[in-house]
Amino acid sequence: MSSNVLFALSLTIMAGLATGIGSVIAVFAKKTNTKFLAGSLGFSAGVMIYVSMIEIFSKAKAYLSAATNETSGYYLAVISFFAGILLIGLIDYFVPSTEGDIGNLTETVKQDNQLQRMGIITALAIGIHNFPDGFDVLMLITFIKYE
Repeated sequence: MSSNVLFALSLTIMAGLATGIGSVIAVFAKKTNTKFLAGSLGFSAGVMIYVSMIEIFSKAKAYLSAATNETSGYYLAVISFFAGILLIGLIDYFVPSTEGDIGNLTETVKQDNQLQRMGIITALAIGIHNFPDGFDVLMLITFIKYE
């Protein structure tokens, strides 16, 4: 295996381990710190928006333009980006919300229900985004191997 393949593989493993470590910390926490959770989610959202808009979008446009032409590549990248947003919006719509039917439950139970819903949506979003990520890593390794 070339050093480039090992480097790509090690980056992928480190990303997976980072997700796992974060999950382990959350599992062993005695109490849910909603302020820390909100700050972490905001930070994560900012990082992902930056990566999506600045890094990934320009690479996608470049590769699609090389495969088709400049105009088609741009439009395909934009359509794909917004299709991903639409998919997550649909997931958000179809994951049941408990806000209307919780009645006289305590505020803690309401928060737990909201956190559970957010957790389901986040897990689905991470799972969905991991499919193209895994495919990208495979393509990168294949590209490096035969370059």
